[in-house]
Amino acid sequence: FRLLGPLEARVDNRLIALGGVRQRGLLALLLLRANEVVSRDRLIDELWRDHAPETAANALAALVARLRRVLPAEVLVTRSGGYEAQVERDAIDVHRFERLLGTGSRALAEGDPAGAAEQLRSALSLWRGAPLADFTYEPFAEPVILRLEELRLGALENRIDADLALSRHSDLIGELQPLVLEHPLRERFRGQLMLALYQSGRQAEALETYRDGRRVLLDELGIDPSPALQEL
Repeated sequence: FRLLGPLEARVDNRLIALGGVRQRGLLALLLLRANEVVSRDRLIDELWRDHAPETAANALAALVARLRRVLPAEVLVTRSGGYEAQVERDAIDVHRFERLLGTGSRALAEGDPAGAAEQLRSALSLWRGAPLADFTYEPFAEPVILRLEELRLGALENRIDADLALSRHSDLIGELQPLVLEHPLRERFRGQLMLALYQSGRQAEALETYRDGRRVLLDELGIDPSPALQEL
């Protein structure tokens, strides 16, 4: 099951047709709380919001039945008061990403940049675009999307730190320059670019990158760069 991009489900590497938006939304809701019971009331509220028909419980059961016809029989289970998606955690790309992110971040903290870079690259390779891309404007997805995007940026920052520790400075400049433009207030990317430039013999550009960041922070927020960035 793939949520780091448009929702996808594969069985024996075969892409499954998951039906319409509400049917796909039901599967996404259950996968986000895999191996937990999600109540019928919550599912109805999330799928229909303020427009639930009087027959919403029957409509929900029909959505579950249609999903059961295309998914392995053991995945969707009826429980007292709701439904549960029974899925191995590593069968969902979000959980694989979080596991690899944790392993890679610990390796970086423990002084193993090569191991960290490998694990974090594997984590980031699971992304196929914006997470839950089918549900960008659905209220149930908004906080999940924000959390996952922040985790992705943190994973990217950690992977770049690992590559810097492995002296891959020149290779990183081209990657970091657009990241700094896209996230001008994110000081860690800016500091990484400064370091990559400096260690590539481009000290003047490193200092100019700092000055640009200081101007942005003063213009946008009225504050100076953090002590850590000033120290760098």
